[in-house]
Amino acid sequence: MKIKIVNLSNHALPEYGTTAAAGVDLRANIDESITLMPLERVLVPTGLYMEIPVGYEAQVRPRSGLALKMGITVLNSPGTIDADYRGEIKIILINLSNEPFVIENGERIAQMIIAAHEQAEWIQVDTLEETERGAGGFGSTGAK
Repeated sequence: MKIKIVNLSNHALPEYGTTAAAGVDLRANIDESITLMPLERVLVPTGLYMEIPVGYEAQVRPRSGLALKMGITVLNSPGTIDADYRGEIKIILINLSNEPFVIENGERIAQMIIAAHEQAEWIQVDTLEETERGAGGFGSTGAK
């Protein structure tokens, strides 16, 4: 798949770390470091703009190492970038740790995955087909 991208950052284009990687890392494109205090959130620019084909979305997700080691995650995870969006990709980060975290220019702050999707045609009905689970919600299928 080919995706048009405008790179106004001072970093290389996103790239896959391995041949089997699903996502590319997104980097902070900032003039000054940002100190993210515990429970604080911030919108971090990447300097990237994309033209995603119709029928696809870009999903922005946390980087697992950053989440585990530092408590930094993407607040609206996964964030969706729609095919008709043409603005700058920006990442909403939150610090869930007890320590301040400093975001530096060029730091890998999130990962992005391109995924196909469908648009549903909604058909209003009066009843739904019965299933074994039925309306059972959270935890209704057992602990093991």
